[in-house]
Amino acid sequence: MICSLNDLKCKEVINVETGEKIGFIDDIEFEPENGTVIAFIIYGRMRFWGIFGKEDDIILTCQDVRLIGKDTILVKLTGSSYVKSSIRKNKNLKKLKKGIDF
Repeated sequence: MICSLNDLKCKEVINVETGEKIGFIDDIEFEPENGTVIAFIIYGRMRFWGIFGKEDDIILTCQDVRLIGKDTILVKLTGSSYVKSSIRKNKNLKKLKKGIDF
């Protein structure tokens, strides 16, 4: 099945282990040399209209995705899926690009 980013943005992401609605895909990370998708990114929600900043972004690797359906994307989150800070986010993306497990 071929999906564009616009198609993915309309699908709700749900954790299969807890049934929690995580959000919608906002962006993707891909390898420019061969066009392979590395990760899906869900931006953190604003806290109290943005006054208290925003929640952490969630980066889902392709290994986290279990099923892309008609209306939803089912994922199984691992400890590395949630990004705790922008420093960790940058380190994780560099590791993803190199193909190193973390």
